[in-house]
Amino acid sequence: MVCFDYFFPEAARTLMLQGAQLIAHPSNLILPYCPDAMVLRSLENRVFSVTCNRIGKERELTFIGQSQIVDSKGNLLYRAKTEEELIIRDINLEEADNKFITRKNNLLEDRRPQAYRM
Repeated sequence: MVCFDYFFPEAARTLMLQGAQLIAHPSNLILPYCPDAMVLRSLENRVFSVTCNRIGKERELTFIGQSQIVDSKGNLLYRAKTEEELIIRDINLEEADNKFITRKNNLLEDRRPQAYRM
């Protein structure tokens, strides 16, 4: 996903349905709630996400930084501040294949796509 794609839940859902275990999210984010939205995208799709966000200023825009790594359960594994950083984390991508929310609730099996049609 690229930048503003984070705002549309169907972007992440489509990637998950196509088998994505990790969503790479290069960005130029300026709004303070943007990083939290990607936490939600990971949680609601049970996928990892890595946001690499810009820092600094250009014209009237100030980029918020806060690049981050989120696991498939929506846990924030790392969130940067507003400076350049290189962070490496080991993750087990196979965790993203488990779509059970509880023992009886499965993200894929419990979907009702027929209810989403217009």
